[in-house]
Amino acid sequence: MPDSPAGPPSPPVPLAELLAREELGLHRIAGPEQADLLWVHTSEMADPYPYLLGGELLLTAGVQLTDPDTYVARLVQAGAAALGFGVAPVYDTVPAALVEACDRHGLPLLEVPPETRFTAVARAVWRLMAEARHRELRRVTRAQQALATAAARPDPVPAVLRQLAVQLEGRVALLTADGGVLQAAGGRPAPDVQTALARLARVVAPSASSAPSAPSGPTGHAPSAAPGVMPGVMPPGATPPAAGPGRKPSPSSATDTRAGTHLFAYALGGGQGLALVLATPRRDSGDHTVAGIAVVLLSLLTAPHQGADAAGRSAALVRLLLGAAPQDVAPLLGDGAPWTVIHARRADGTPAGPLNAGALGAALGSALSDVDRETVRVLLPGPHEAVTPQPGWTLGVSGPAPVSALPDADTQASRALGHAEATRAPLSTHRPGTGGLAALIPPDRAEAHARTLLAPLTAPLAETLRCWLGLHGSWDRTAVALKVHRNTVRQRIARCAALLDADLDDMDVRTELWFALRAGGSAPE
Repeated sequence: MPDSPAGPPSPPVPLAELLAREELGLHRIAGPEQADLLWVHTSEMADPYPYLLGGELLLTAGVQLTDPDTYVARLVQAGAAALGFGVAPVYDTVPAALVEACDRHGLPLLEVPPETRFTAVARAVWRLMAEARHRELRRVTRAQQALATAAARPDPVPAVLRQLAVQLEGRVALLTADGGVLQAAGGRPAPDVQTALARLARVVAPSASSAPSAPSGPTGHAPSAAPGVMPGVMPPGATPPAAGPGRKPSPSSATDTRAGTHLFAYALGGGQGLALVLATPRRDSGDHTVAGIAVVLLSLLTAPHQGADAAGRSAALVRLLLGAAPQDVAPLLGDGAPWTVIHARRADGTPAGPLNAGALGAALGSALSDVDRETVRVLLPGPHEAVTPQPGWTLGVSGPAPVSALPDADTQASRALGHAEATRAPLSTHRPGTGGLAALIPPDRAEAHARTLLAPLTAPLAETLRCWLGLHGSWDRTAVALKVHRNTVRQRIARCAALLDADLDDMDVRTELWFALRAGGSAPE
């Protein structure tokens, strides 16, 4: 077959759609029922092979048809999709030898009646192509809008994957280079399909351990790890693997087929070694474009922040690991302004993962995020006034603190998050005491008195008492904030009253204890 150039911008037209145009009067009289038409070409040459691109509906009246079998064999070699034979003026009927040759070689043969001009057939094909292209553009536009909306959700990565699974009606997953599943959506495929998807992921996003390339085969090309590796365009921000000696750059996409299931893999940009894999029951026009939109969105959502701030974070980490004090590396992470610690949990109670944490940090304006069990912690340079509620999240925000006081700010954020969950508020901020009677007492004397007063209490009891007083003695809200049973709260408060030998129903006692807890008194660990 001649070297085929890139296909036309319009999707192929199924042969059945052309046969359905009753005004043309076309009839299939030989060959298979299904074929995809990419072009229409008219030729009366004895051998049009050199002039075919592949995928044509070739129209002829058989002016130079002398050897039907050789003629059809050459058309099949050239990749022609179908043959249209015009009855009259040369032949009154389609030659039987031509019908037999098309059946033998598997080429669809159409009978074109005398009243149908070849130009009418060509015009019908181009019109069907335009309609198919219009449908594809509308589908891609709808998919783009749906994926962009999903990317704006509180859980953007899972939302984009779920929407992509809906658009392509298949299984989609985000895999690491070693085949580990980070997120997935859609029905679970068969085990052999999952294995093939993991194999494709290694093709487009090879792990560091597989850096050396495979030995070249007899033709001088590395053996393909998947049947259909196709070159593509790396999304914005992508960092292609370095092509050192003996190593070839990895393709940005790859395809395969397993038991009628079409498999695809796309490398994500950002240098994270992630791959988007898909398994669909069929392959429709526009699927590659829709998947490409998802690749770009997922690359942006999963890629770390780049630039000078990333270099500063790397330098700060190196210095901390080498023994530098936090206050010494703080200038590398910001302009010296106070820091804010944010604790967050999903409002629906679902666990948060690294991708959710990264997306929340990006929404808050910081790349410094971490997941501690179900709680996401974010370090935000600057004052807490910049923090706003985030859809789908419950936030607890500390007061501004220097680097040396970040552990205290972490405790403030944890308490604020508990208060937000107890009061069902989307955001709660730690408010330090300012002025008032407490400011009239020297801090050192206040702290000494607080330590003496609270000395009988253990740390869990002191924290329970502080939370209970802060929530106005509500058993239920305190239980929610501390994530314990309300009976546990009752038992702890009763224990506090016994150890302090105090009546906690007395407002004066509550006030004195509250001042002591706010003054920084803490129970021994």
